[in-house]
Amino acid sequence: MKHSKHMPDKMIRIFFCLVCGALAAARESNQILHPAANRFGNHSANQQVQRPAAVQQKEPPFLEPLSWRFPEEPTKDEPRFPPNFELRTPMAPESIKVICGENSIRVEAKRDLLGSGVLVQTTDVTLGGCAATEEDPKAQILIFESELHGCGSQLLMSEESFIYVFTLLYTPSPLGGSPIVRTIDVSVSIECHYRRKNDVSSDVLKPNWAPFSETKASEESLYFSLRLMTDNWQFPRSSTQFFLGDMMKFEASVEQFHHIPLRVTVDSCVATVVPNVDTVPRYAFLGNNGCMFDSQLTGSSSHFLPQSHKDKLQFELEAFRFQHGNSGVIYITCSLRATEAAANVNATNKACSFSSGWREASGIHHACSCCDTDCRAGTKSSLTVQGTKWEQEMAVGPITVKEKPLR
Repeated sequence: MKHSKHMPDKMIRIFFCLVCGALAAARESNQILHPAANRFGNHSANQQVQRPAAVQQKEPPFLEPLSWRFPEEPTKDEPRFPPNFELRTPMAPESIKVICGENSIRVEAKRDLLGSGVLVQTTDVTLGGCAATEEDPKAQILIFESELHGCGSQLLMSEESFIYVFTLLYTPSPLGGSPIVRTIDVSVSIECHYRRKNDVSSDVLKPNWAPFSETKASEESLYFSLRLMTDNWQFPRSSTQFFLGDMMKFEASVEQFHHIPLRVTVDSCVATVVPNVDTVPRYAFLGNNGCMFDSQLTGSSSHFLPQSHKDKLQFELEAFRFQHGNSGVIYITCSLRATEAAANVNATNKACSFSSGWREASGIHHACSCCDTDCRAGTKSSLTVQGTKWEQEMAVGPITVKEKPLR
């Protein structure tokens, strides 16, 4: 009896142990099936589980720095010359010989004018437009002879010298009937210098008797001058460079020495791109015995200044350049003439400018009435007296005219 009384209690214990074991097993299986729930806490069934943000994976650093580099630019090797090589500067060939005589000039030019071994055509070489007077076929030399005032020469003057300037021109002809050439044009300036004043040395002077007529003729020799002046007209201008629109100031004068008082006039002026008045292009801006056409033709401010000294005549010319003259270089050549200062201002002895009509530099305006016609018609004018030269062609240049810089 006693044994049967404790049977229910034992059964209850066994049952309780089985229930606890079942609960433990269920809890363990729930952790296996839902590990994230147990890891992040106890959440309700319908509560969404937040996912962690994506984590950026970092690349492991290089253990050693990169040794690769961009390739360097190839270097240029210094030029290698043969042994005993000597770099020489090209020099102009000695192909021209000049002999300046008392009143003439002789120029000898090799037909290998350019020093290239190629002989130029005889007709392609001129001295100021004059053909060769002789030719030495054996020595292959062209010979030019001319008086100092011939072959387009220009007379310039300095304080000490008379300078006669000639130009030797080479203009190649087309090759074999084709329109091409393979050599360049060549322009060589040739000068003959003559002293204006004789020096007196300590040597014994020997008297040189001459007839009175010859002495009188030498006293009547006239010396003309045409030069560029500074803006205040006080000094010769050292620079020959101008900008378009500048006023170029020219002064024409005559030195009379023992001569009677004289008046200087400018009969004509021509602008060219080379020191030769017979070339093209050319612009005759003054002519008809002292009429300045530039202001009338182009509307410029070119004009003569009032003539305060009869042996000097000043005029201003507005700077210009030829349309196709890329270099901007011009030469001004004028014909100067002297008359007696007491002579009347007339149709052939005047200095006229155009500004709403013709005006004369000395105020005798009616002398300009022929500027639109022919001022020589019906007149007689002698420009030489007993062989003594009373007129002279003078030139100034090269003058360079540039465009004004933009500001």
